[in-house]
Amino acid sequence: MVSTAPVKQNPRRVAVIPARGGSQRIPRKNIRLLNGKPLIAYSIETAIQSELFDRVVVSTDDAEISEIAQSFGAEVPFLRPKALSDHMTGTTPVMQHALQELIAAGDRPDEACLIYATCPLLTAQDLSKGLEILPSASFCFSATSFDFPIQRALHITAEGKLAPMFPESINQRSQDLTEAIHDAGQFYWASTKNWLEDGVIFGEKAKPIMLPRHRIQDLDTEEDWLRLTQIMLLKQASEFTI
Repeated sequence: MVSTAPVKQNPRRVAVIPARGGSQRIPRKNIRLLNGKPLIAYSIETAIQSELFDRVVVSTDDAEISEIAQSFGAEVPFLRPKALSDHMTGTTPVMQHALQELIAAGDRPDEACLIYATCPLLTAQDLSKGLEILPSASFCFSATSFDFPIQRALHITAEGKLAPMFPESINQRSQDLTEAIHDAGQFYWASTKNWLEDGVIFGEKAKPIMLPRHRIQDLDTEEDWLRLTQIMLLKQASEFTI
């Protein structure tokens, strides 16, 4: 039977950027200056420039982050509770809290995208590709490939000896092994319903948007920060396109 329910022509969409104040490995990471601009500003500006969202909201527990986020065009309609601001809290509870706050205030978006504050190489086109795929997925997230076959990984045992993690694959040619991908830590699209009722980002109905490895940079150490700074300088100072 064909449904006769009306199709919403202009779904409401919100971007939520989590940015707690207590970064441990790189203190105050979310507002640290990267080439003269607070790190979080890049994510805010990309979300706004994409023109995909009715609102760009920052979820933070920190007054300084709130002030900086608003100065770059984001909204901070609530402060995140301390219970959801420690280093143990995952992405989904933070997003669920943000959506619940928006709904309680009278705004229920149809679709929502969580964008990390630590992805200055993210583009509006990446976000658009995720939205295009979303109707056929439970979640749509950024991903990239490992730069070395994970099946040939090594580790040091408790006895201090070298050992393969996957002995059955250690002598196989890399071209004969299945390419592995991983979460790129950039963005996560889903319907509000799936965020609130499911929340399983990497379920079997999720779909990845593959991004090139040279546009993915973790920010966990000072070495990571230095590498990202160099990439950004190269990008800004030449015709180099990434």
